[in-house]
Amino acid sequence: MAKYSPFIAAKAVWQMHIRKRPFVLSHAINSRCNMKCSFCEYWKTEGSEMELQDIFKLLDEARDFGILVYNAWTVEPLLRKDLPEILAHAKSIGMVTSLITNGLLLEKRIDELTDLDYLSVSVDGTSSYKDIRGVDLDRIMPGILKAKDRIENPLLLNCVISGKNLEDIEELITMAKDLHVKISFEPMYEFQGIETDTWNRMGIRDIAKYHQTVDRIIEMKKEAYPIINSYTYLKMVRDLKPDFTCHANDIILDVTADGSIENCRVYREQIGHINEGIAKFWERTKDLRKEKAHNCQKCLFFGYVENSLMYNFNTEVARHYEWM
Repeated sequence: MAKYSPFIAAKAVWQMHIRKRPFVLSHAINSRCNMKCSFCEYWKTEGSEMELQDIFKLLDEARDFGILVYNAWTVEPLLRKDLPEILAHAKSIGMVTSLITNGLLLEKRIDELTDLDYLSVSVDGTSSYKDIRGVDLDRIMPGILKAKDRIENPLLLNCVISGKNLEDIEELITMAKDLHVKISFEPMYEFQGIETDTWNRMGIRDIAKYHQTVDRIIEMKKEAYPIINSYTYLKMVRDLKPDFTCHANDIILDVTADGSIENCRVYREQIGHINEGIAKFWERTKDLRKEKAHNCQKCLFFGYVENSLMYNFNTEVARHYEWM
């Protein structure tokens, strides 16, 4: 997957290090899902969603604030009928657009997404996929095949490593290579509020097998398989030890479906609302965000870890991490 252009990279450095403002708007575009995965908490509390004109206003304000990347995600963005209009508006004001989906509606809707730059599809296994997601992998493969020919930048498969899919990882990486797409990994995060028996069934419990699996991921990256994660991050994943300074809330503005602003999408603490205005919110929460980052228990969500390492100019990550 092509890295962002030097111009975009320079804009990112200027925005985050000189202006001290976020570069990415991560927007939980709706609160509905067409999967009911037992390990996910997001679909269990459907709430209100922003109207189209309010999203346009958010995008305009974000762009005026210097934010250059718009990421639509959670719970399932393709359930919003007006998604193409949202992406078109973001694109028209000069933003890079990206989308994270479970893929169920991808075959049906990909032709509408002409203003989408980057696409990520959650694929957590091959033979284990149905046990993890509740539907057959065959349900999403036609959409992946169609989408990879429609999107200019290579499509990304994102795999969450759990106790269920350790046997599938090598096959999944090989599949990504055969499809000419990219793949990323992160370990399962055991959210609070999910039933204990779910974690007993899904969680990483066979640590020796887990270490062996992640070591194989590292080996396959060295063998030039299309794995986007950096070696620094993959070693943290193998050891389950997040050794980094978190800059998630320096880099990313996390907005929920109803317009609330959260400190991050892992710990999900509401610290504001877009009605306040992005500029006012950013100034008001300066000390609060610094405190949250300092006291962060950290996670291994790759979007936060890799970009925090990039924020600190980690040279290995800059060479080997391919997705923002």
